[in-house]
Amino acid sequence: MRARLIVATRNLHKVDEIRSMLPNYEVCDLSAINNPPEVAETGETFLQNSTLKALAISRLTPELVLADDSGLEVDSLDGAPGVYSARYGGEEGNDALNNEKLLKELQGIENRTARFRCVLVLAQHGKALADFSGAVEGNILEAPSGVGGFGYDPLFAPEGYQESFAELGENIKNSMSHRAKSLEKLTSWMSEFLK
Repeated sequence: MRARLIVATRNLHKVDEIRSMLPNYEVCDLSAINNPPEVAETGETFLQNSTLKALAISRLTPELVLADDSGLEVDSLDGAPGVYSARYGGEEGNDALNNEKLLKELQGIENRTARFRCVLVLAQHGKALADFSGAVEGNILEAPSGVGGFGYDPLFAPEGYQESFAELGENIKNSMSHRAKSLEKLTSWMSEFLK
């Protein structure tokens, strides 16, 4: 029987991405828990936000809980949008507004280096077991390109590519993304410590 992981998010894009990268696990979203609370992301770092979500949800179930906080850091914007990536444009989860604001902020700026960063926290019974982080470097394009992915994927071209994550497709993105790197560390840890 496959081990079960509850991902502490309502973002189904994120859950689908994690599920596709963890084929040996039964990956569930928050709907696996009865009336899960909204956990306020009041932390100043990805690790703090991931920990808040992981601990809160793991108190409601005996199962393993995985929380992910991730976002885009743009060097010329002093790391913004960072932990505010999902609500950068003013409305939680509105990808179009977020991308629009980012392009406006970068108008006339030559340095467009950036990275996607992901921090995962694994918890059980209200205790954090471990955390795992990953990042992928790249550049912000002048305009959105491609129809795949979600979030800032149409604007982010990883190092070594001219195309955005939205153009490169799921297989290429999932082989190099910030989330893929974090999940690789997670699966390695789980295979060693959760035998």
